[in-house]
Amino acid sequence: MLLDSASLYFRAYFGVPDSLRSPQGEPVNAVRGLLDFIARLVQDHRPDQLVACMDADWRPQWRVDLVPSYKTHRVAEAAEDGEEEVPDTLAPQVPVIEQVLDALGIARVGSPGYEADDVIGTLTARAEGPVQIVTGDRDLFQLVDDARRITVLYPVKGMGNLQVTDDALLLEKYGVRGAQYADMAALRGDPSDGLPGVKGIGEKTAAQLIHEYGDLAGIRAAALDIGSKLTPARRRNLVEGSAYLDVAPTVVRVAADAPLPDFDPSLPHEPLDPMTLEELSARWGLGTSLDRLLSVLTG
Repeated sequence: MLLDSASLYFRAYFGVPDSLRSPQGEPVNAVRGLLDFIARLVQDHRPDQLVACMDADWRPQWRVDLVPSYKTHRVAEAAEDGEEEVPDTLAPQVPVIEQVLDALGIARVGSPGYEADDVIGTLTARAEGPVQIVTGDRDLFQLVDDARRITVLYPVKGMGNLQVTDDALLLEKYGVRGAQYADMAALRGDPSDGLPGVKGIGEKTAAQLIHEYGDLAGIRAAALDIGSKLTPARRRNLVEGSAYLDVAPTVVRVAADAPLPDFDPSLPHEPLDPMTLEELSARWGLGTSLDRLLSVLTG
């Protein structure tokens, strides 16, 4: 089981009341919410291995070099160093989350110059058995692969209501399989990631074109073929979008070869550092959230 950690702690932060506070009065809603999420996931799905995948670089320069608008709007206006805009009361909770995961012995993995998505893509590429990816980010639907038993658990409402995303569901909802999802995403663009897409092509049109021409390369070949069935306007928009389409797939597709440190992905059945965990629990008032997770891990 691979966790898109930032996606989950942002979701916890906005979904759990900030009235959950430490003994000193600091908000711990993201910390406790994430612990509750992990407890529910382990209880319901019983993975053998669990990895919390981290953003070592949330906006890698190599992606920005290809598409300069990539995630531009998420850069904090006041930040001088291009930091991601994170709510004031969430940012201090992230180091606490990291310390608690480390004390528990839950593997926490990032790769310099890569996003958590790329860590997930690399671990998925290496995996020999089934993989469950837990994320609120639809971009990772591109990794779904029924033949390799790779599914995405997508929270619909909390961790108790997860959409099990497989190729059949993607075909039903989007008209494409997991292997085609990145091509569709490149064509339609994504304003939330600063990807413009091709003019006049939304999700349904992108899926229709992929169905007709197989993949992005086939669609681009059709745009250059006077005898193809493409309308003149669509042909023109695709040709005019050539410079974007040259680079968009590299930006949209998650890496499968990010360099990763050595780590033990095994699900811990007892805390790695019980004393530190006890100190963190007392300092931050982790209470029943930590108790519940420990009960699930050790049970």
